[in-house]
Amino acid sequence: MPKVKKKRVGFVIDMTPLVDITFLLLTFFMFTTTMATPQVMEMKVPPQVDVPIDVPESKLLSILIDDEGDIFYYKAQEDAEPIKREDVSKLAMKENLNQINELIIVLKASDEAQYGVIIEILDELNLAEAGIMEEIVQNKGDRNFKRSRKFTIAEFTDEDREKLNKFN
Repeated sequence: MPKVKKKRVGFVIDMTPLVDITFLLLTFFMFTTTMATPQVMEMKVPPQVDVPIDVPESKLLSILIDDEGDIFYYKAQEDAEPIKREDVSKLAMKENLNQINELIIVLKASDEAQYGVIIEILDELNLAEAGIMEEIVQNKGDRNFKRSRKFTIAEFTDEDREKLNKFN
């Protein structure tokens, strides 16, 4: 006798609760994740002063960035010399340790210089600060030493452009 096949009973899954849970999970994860925060470089700008301040040139170290993004430096009225980006922090450390709390670093960037190069130089100068403090603490042994960082951004002038003409 032939076997009788049982008729399969079909079943239907109601997808409505599954969709509801999916949307609930999606909104939960959207609200609880942290969005990428914009990276902002904090700079404190002093108030505008109309009174000119006399600074001895021996206390100035100027870092120049030309139109092509090349980096140069000079001290006082010396001739400008090229420098690599990686060596800026070493230069800042060396010069700051020679004139502790006296040296003023002046960053002058051409209007055509790329913003990224300027930020890289600022980063290198910030890295130098940690090394300067470490050296001061090691040499003086005084952990309470107050470092006064002197830094400014100045306008890239025609005189600066003339100093760089011999490299072009």
